[in-house]
Amino acid sequence: MRHGETEWSAAGRHTGSTDLPLTQAGRAAARRIGAFVASQSFAAVYVSPMRRARETCELSGFAEDAVVDDDLREWDYGKYEGLTTATIRETRPDWTVWRDGCPSGEVAADVGARVDRVIARLLEYDDTVAVFGHGHCLRVLAARWVGLAAEDGARIALETATVSRLGWEREQPVVSMWNVTPV
Repeated sequence: MRHGETEWSAAGRHTGSTDLPLTQAGRAAARRIGAFVASQSFAAVYVSPMRRARETCELSGFAEDAVVDDDLREWDYGKYEGLTTATIRETRPDWTVWRDGCPSGEVAADVGARVDRVIARLLEYDDTVAVFGHGHCLRVLAARWVGLAAEDGARIALETATVSRLGWEREQPVVSMWNVTPV
């Protein structure tokens, strides 16, 4: 599950380490996530340490059993924290976080190494595990789950307050549901 809307996500600002709360709309969307997955039981629940993810987890009804996992934190945008892509491209016209990373922050391989550790933990379970996190990090998680490079998360769009499912088709890791907005 990706966290609900914040003021910065609504404005397209890169939000890594800035610990923002959900907007009113984000809180309402988090409750819809909870209703959407209410019939599902989870062997474990992991959540990013960031407030927006923890708040989404709580409003979805899963905070009681949630384990905070630092590897689920969002991409470290370094000097680009709080900026929009348009603003960054005023000085770096062809910039993309996926190829170029962020000065004083992370590159895709750094995020990939973190989510590889998350995947290793998830594979310890024989049942469904819930993960509450962030847009870019979860896109990298999906890419790595299916054996792609971290940079390939660029090809996988993810909106706020959405539910996705990674799973298996026989022995093959697959994306079985992606970017679904609960209504």
